[in-house]
Amino acid sequence: MSEFKRGRFSFEEMSYIEQNCEVLSPEAIAKELNRDPGSISDWIKKKVGFSPKQKKEVAVANELKEKPYFKELSNQFTPEELEMFQFHFKKMWSQFKDDVFHTEEMQIIDTIKLELLMNRILKAQHENQQSIIANERIVQNEKARDKDQRDVDLIMNIERQIAILRASQETLSKDYKDLQARKATMLKDLKGTREQRVKAIEDSKLTFASLVKKLATDPQYRSDVGVEMEKMRLAMELEKERLSDYVQYEDGIVDQPFLTPETLKEEE
Repeated sequence: MSEFKRGRFSFEEMSYIEQNCEVLSPEAIAKELNRDPGSISDWIKKKVGFSPKQKKEVAVANELKEKPYFKELSNQFTPEELEMFQFHFKKMWSQFKDDVFHTEEMQIIDTIKLELLMNRILKAQHENQQSIIANERIVQNEKARDKDQRDVDLIMNIERQIAILRASQETLSKDYKDLQARKATMLKDLKGTREQRVKAIEDSKLTFASLVKKLATDPQYRSDVGVEMEKMRLAMELEKERLSDYVQYEDGIVDQPFLTPETLKEEE
């Protein structure tokens, strides 16, 4: 077997992957292009996605990288934090159904920044706690020695460091609570909390009675709804017919996925 091709994908290869990723497996595409299946799978995941939702999130992430402020974000955060920033950004953008004005976009950015700063504080607290434990162990070991063998200066120095670390823990806890409160306020302004989403539904003026009235008085709306319902009915019938036929599974078993008295076939 020949060795896989290496290097960047060509434009033709990328076009082929994008056109066939929904009908062919990554392994089949890799065999056709003589590429490593893992690299094909990674490219699809990053550039195309494996579902409409994933595709949209990938598009949002790519669009974020083209934003003028993304360079500043790269200077402000580590690569790991920047990756987390992109994750939260595309998830929040999808949550708001792409209906985001520029001021709201800036609110989303600031909210994510607060989240990353909160993560930094938690990491610093963890590191401080580990340092406190390590220093306390040193002090305990030193105090366990005979009095004439103890390094008193070392004990005093370490205990001073422990006190500083504990004071730092209290400061970090206060900063974390402040950031948490600011983040909660921003989410409230964005109407991104569950309570506000439920309230928006409860405050909606659309009721079943108003829907019936709209269907009765708006011919265009009634026609649009009718067309959509008929499309769904036809799609259901086609899928029912497809699933009523015999299907051979990978283990060799032949069966009907959709089996009812109406779809039962006579055994030959």
